[in-house]
Amino acid sequence: MSIAHVREYLRPLGLEGRILEFPVSSATVELAAQAAGVIPARIAKSLGFMLPDGPILVVAAGDAKVDNPRFKAQFHVKAKMLGHDDVGALIGHDVGGVCPFALNDGVRTYLDASLKRFDTVFPACGSANSAIELTPDELAAAAQGFEGWVDVCKGWREKE
Repeated sequence: MSIAHVREYLRPLGLEGRILEFPVSSATVELAAQAAGVIPARIAKSLGFMLPDGPILVVAAGDAKVDNPRFKAQFHVKAKMLGHDDVGALIGHDVGGVCPFALNDGVRTYLDASLKRFDTVFPACGSANSAIELTPDELAAAAQGFEGWVDVCKGWREKE
């Protein structure tokens, strides 16, 4: 898929005009933060995992790391990230542009609590040089296959 598919997906929600396209790469948290002019924590990174019943996305703040015990408590299996070569085929976007919009059928999306501490966050939009600024509530409303909020990450809370 591509930014064009994401634009088409976001159009009925009235959000397509808010897509940002950068003249530089935004393929990593650090690059996206530089391109958007924000701290890395405000980048909403989309991480693909395989569960017994299919692939899921967990969208988390840029400074959060998946906590294996929390992931297992939530999903009842060990966290198994998708391989680099499998992401595009299973999720619908290639690494660097993975986002919770215009996904392959059946992909479920979960948003991590680490995002809720920001007024707005910046998920990618299907390409390695795009993003969109959304509130956490707007992200939840726009995310395809949204299943709910989870708390499966560490490293973002004070005194953690």
